[in-house]
Amino acid sequence: MSDLATQLKQMIIDVLALEDIRVEDIDDTAPLFNEGLGLDSIDALELGLALKKRYNIHLNAESEDTKKYFQSINTLVALVEQKGTR
Repeated sequence: MSDLATQLKQMIIDVLALEDIRVEDIDDTAPLFNEGLGLDSIDALELGLALKKRYNIHLNAESEDTKKYFQSINTLVALVEQKGTR
């Protein structure tokens, strides 16, 4: 697991107040929404704001690319590596 993946998992846990979930519980390839972590559209908005604040990433909520990036931890890592500043 990369440091960035760990950071993103911790950010998800902190931002969404997922009290019963630890970093180790989140699979890098598992879906973040629906059957995976079970996140919803409100969670996606909160994550988008957190990504903007932490990595200076500006996302278009309606974009298909944005939906693609929010599929899993691995796709979020790719997004931050491609568009983010640390």
